[in-house]
Amino acid sequence: MLRYIIRRLLQGVLTFFGATFVVYALMFANQNDPLQALAGERPISESVRQALTERYHLNEPFIVQYGYYMQGIFQGDFGTSLTNRPISELLESAWPNTARLALMAVIFAALIGIVAGVVAGIRRASIFDHTTLIITLVLISIPIVVLAPLMQLFFGVELRWFPATAGANPTFYALMLPAMVLGAGSLATYSRLTRTSVVENLRADYVRTAKAKGLTRNRVIGVHVLRNSLIPVITYIGVDLGGLMAGAIVTEGVFNIPGVGSQLFRGITTEDGPLVVGFVSILVIIFILANLIVDLLYAVLDPRIRYE
Repeated sequence: MLRYIIRRLLQGVLTFFGATFVVYALMFANQNDPLQALAGERPISESVRQALTERYHLNEPFIVQYGYYMQGIFQGDFGTSLTNRPISELLESAWPNTARLALMAVIFAALIGIVAGVVAGIRRASIFDHTTLIITLVLISIPIVVLAPLMQLFFGVELRWFPATAGANPTFYALMLPAMVLGAGSLATYSRLTRTSVVENLRADYVRTAKAKGLTRNRVIGVHVLRNSLIPVITYIGVDLGGLMAGAIVTEGVFNIPGVGSQLFRGITTEDGPLVVGFVSILVIIFILANLIVDLLYAVLDPRIRYE
């Protein structure tokens, strides 16, 4: 187990370097004049331009800028945005909102998706099964950029069941509608994965053996079928974190939530390379740790899985 964890951590380090290098290269290639993009229509004096260029090493080659950035990372410094605010300060103000939003979205999607998938798998070809398949197909087909404003208009403006916007300090109630929007696509996928896995496991030899031994239906499904059926779902939840973070950019923009997504959107539009790379670096670390936890959960769900 220890060797497996060390091996995965080393793979995570390589992934971190590769992801940050690619993002840094993309931001570097996309940069035209980040100082003018930040200033907008206002003119920048030559002395200010020269001072900012030297401060952010904008006149250095790409690989040198990347080296400066990684040097700061190793010293615990994520750098300073072009607005002269430390990246760590921006992270500190943005992460709580995004973390709460993502956690609520995962819990909402996992609870409803897994329960619906299990019931649909057990009652295969029933009305509930067909209804679930149609609803999940609709949810998967609608992109979040369309679903978010529609849900905001219907539930927030017309029915007024939820606040239409979250505001600067969003409460749990204000984040409920954005979390449902963000988790809608994941809910549909969790439900379909769970249903397919339950149907396959109900036909497996070990289930027939368990029934032949006289175990009750609830024990067969609850202990044997559900345990094995959750393995692909747990795997997808770990992978889906990246998708949730990408969806947060749209969701936070529509519902006016001051989180990581809104900061990333602002950084991309103003060509603020340090801001984008700093936030993406944290996202990569979270993604790597989440997948490591998912891999370790395999042994809990299925003891036949060995790491050596």
